[in-house]
Amino acid sequence: MIIYIHGFASSGLGDKPKIFKKYFKNGIITPSLSTIPFLAIHTLEDLIEVFLAKGEKVSLVGSSLGGFYSLYLANKYKLNAVLINPALNPKQTLSKFYSFGLVKNYFDNSNFEITQEQLKSLENFQVSLIQNPKNIMALIQKGDEIIDYKESLEILKDCEIIVEEGGNHSFENIEKYLNKINNFFK
Repeated sequence: MIIYIHGFASSGLGDKPKIFKKYFKNGIITPSLSTIPFLAIHTLEDLIEVFLAKGEKVSLVGSSLGGFYSLYLANKYKLNAVLINPALNPKQTLSKFYSFGLVKNYFDNSNFEITQEQLKSLENFQVSLIQNPKNIMALIQKGDEIIDYKESLEILKDCEIIVEEGGNHSFENIEKYLNKINNFFK
């Protein structure tokens, strides 16, 4: 089973998850996660453990903050993961773009609160050493307006990395990589 992990202030029902659902059909789930990091990780750990207990292979696809969560979970459970424009220093990245208080959800325009404690809690999921770099593939576009792609290249230097000129934080034309992602997971 593939678990798609969306980014900050997003949803498992967004455009990119829909693209993945269309391609992978019943082989993927795209949960909408809590904006509170500990709750999001807890939900993902529960899902992973249920699938593993059933003897299923689990792979992860994570976009932005979902890439950060994916790296942590891939390291913890020795899973394959594809990271799409991952926010590998999310506390720093989120602090640049958001102040504390109410933040708008990109999917449904609802508001939720981001607190100093929530940002600090992200430190609990920071990966200092990637245990199995061959399990990680990163898709990075240099035109990402939110994340400095050079940070990702440094952190993921021992992993498979595909870097494209241009693009944006959403990762334009992700469809052209679906076959490659599928093959990476096999």
